[in-house]
Amino acid sequence: MRCRLPSCSYEIDSSGEAHRVPDERAAALAALAVEIEACRACPLGSQRTQSVPGEGSPNAELLLVGEAPGAHEDAAGRPFVGAAGKLLDLLLSLIGLQRPHVYVLNVVKCRPPENRDPEPTEITACAGFLERQLALLQPVIIAPLGRHALRAFAPEAKISEAHGAPFEGETRQTPAGTTLFPLYHPAAALHNGALRPTLERDMGALARALPAARSAWRVARGGAGEASLSEIEAAAERDQLRLFESEAQ
Repeated sequence: MRCRLPSCSYEIDSSGEAHRVPDERAAALAALAVEIEACRACPLGSQRTQSVPGEGSPNAELLLVGEAPGAHEDAAGRPFVGAAGKLLDLLLSLIGLQRPHVYVLNVVKCRPPENRDPEPTEITACAGFLERQLALLQPVIIAPLGRHALRAFAPEAKISEAHGAPFEGETRQTPAGTTLFPLYHPAAALHNGALRPTLERDMGALARALPAARSAWRVARGGAGEASLSEIEAAAERDQLRLFESEAQ
């Protein structure tokens, strides 16, 4: 069983013993980020300052998907670092999470000029990168942020109707067993303060949906169980103790 805690590098065998494992997923994501940086499949690749492939824990259960980088993200090469990102961090804190606990990326990896909506050709140019990121991350929940991100997974869905609950309609690109849980984009709450309480409630609903989503995720993988938090902590503690003992000898 593989630990899915942030920054975890343990694999737990049937006896409960922890073994350090190479983080192949992180390495694959890093290699993909290099490809994204080199991409010139659409004009955005030549116009942007930096690509924004995404960041976070490669073992995260929650994947947050935005639309495209803005000016702050283009300058930093990181997703959600402006005002919307600060609100996103606050929303995550309401359910006991921090940015390193999740993975955050955008449908489009380069900033459209003047922060305009991405064009269909630009979304298509990045589609392969998104597909490969999803295949690597295999999250328990994908939370598309806003209508443009939602359309990447459910083209006919409306964010005003789908937000705040597991999406029950047909989806594309969603890995087997992964729950799609649409949310309003944090920027929408910045522009319209009346949406903020809704976004806060929806984030709480996402946290409550996680246990059922986790069960569905496991069933889709043939019932292979993940280690519980107590099992992981106990095994990691034993592994750390052995490390200290070997260093003391």
